[in-house]
Amino acid sequence: MARIKGGLGAKKKHKRVLKLAKGYRGARSKQYRIAKQSVMRALTSSYAGRKERKRQFRSLWIARINAAARLNGLSYSQFMHGLKMAQVDLNRKVLADMAVNDAAGFTQLTEIAKGKLNNQ
Repeated sequence: MARIKGGLGAKKKHKRVLKLAKGYRGARSKQYRIAKQSVMRALTSSYAGRKERKRQFRSLWIARINAAARLNGLSYSQFMHGLKMAQVDLNRKVLADMAVNDAAGFTQLTEIAKGKLNNQ
């Protein structure tokens, strides 16, 4: 039985890694051994970055809600507590969008929150 060498599989693996390393500087995009290290690190960082992006957006939404709530005489925590007591279930993404694009609607929400806080 003839021996089968692994050249074809190795070439395929190398091409895949070098394709991912396209655009990297110097040997990182040319030499397999160095490119493999760079690609592994980049993929790890991109995974972490996708998680980080969610945290950054949440903090951005909170900052926008806080700014709009303070214009209406409430702090962020008071506003969110009032909405929870009024059983208004809107997430922070929607509230931040309302704060930016629909000031009148956001003002109505702050009035609802104030009313529930005063009736406590």
